[in-house]
Amino acid sequence: MTGTVLVLGGRSEIGLEVARRLAPGSTVVLAARRSADLDDEERELRAAGAAAVDRVEFDADDVARHREVLDGVLARHGRLDTVVVAFGILGEQARAERDVAHALAIVHTDYVAHVSVLTHLAQLLREQAGGTGRGGDLVVFSSVAGARVRRANYVYGSAKAGLDGFASGLADALHGSGVRLLLVRPGFVIGRMTAGMSPAPLSSTPAQVAAATVAALRAGRGEVWVPAALQPVFAGLRHLPRALWRRMPR
Repeated sequence: MTGTVLVLGGRSEIGLEVARRLAPGSTVVLAARRSADLDDEERELRAAGAAAVDRVEFDADDVARHREVLDGVLARHGRLDTVVVAFGILGEQARAERDVAHALAIVHTDYVAHVSVLTHLAQLLREQAGGTGRGGDLVVFSSVAGARVRRANYVYGSAKAGLDGFASGLADALHGSGVRLLLVRPGFVIGRMTAGMSPAPLSSTPAQVAAATVAALRAGRGEVWVPAALQPVFAGLRHLPRALWRRMPR
């Protein structure tokens, strides 16, 4: 899998781990705020075998500029072979329950901004496919937090639930177009975003999520749970009585 890999959320631990695995022989484009400060990330990707590393200024919350940024990347690199949509925020549930602006910020980044950029990407990759059937791959990170929303993190969970539904529908809409969408549903990920929190059962690391993601990409799958054991676990938890479910930790 070589070509041009675009990572939207160029500082994301998972996004960078995916890019590192796809780097050999590829051009990797890191899109993030303060893109001039991505020296360490670029160095890591070049060490992993990237043929070139480009940086693009990208603010996920600035939805009005999404198309401009994507058009600019295409103009510079010709095509997009893999797009990893890896931006997002966890936010603070307790604050979101009393601060409307914070609740809206979580939902805007984790859902609204994704709807915007994925809609643009779907259009661009469909056009890129043309008659060749080679539109490229889209990687979208949902979460088990959206599989059944818990009281303990319902603002973040509701945004992920919305994203999961949107991405699932988009994947169906893209079927047969030459564009593939891989939806990744990790459990608790031990990393910067969850620093200071007690890991949940069946936790994983960014490296483990990335390894499962790349394996699913190479296998042509449409969905992957990380770790895989979470899928049957949540199939059962969907039926847990609500009185018990509301006591579940995040």
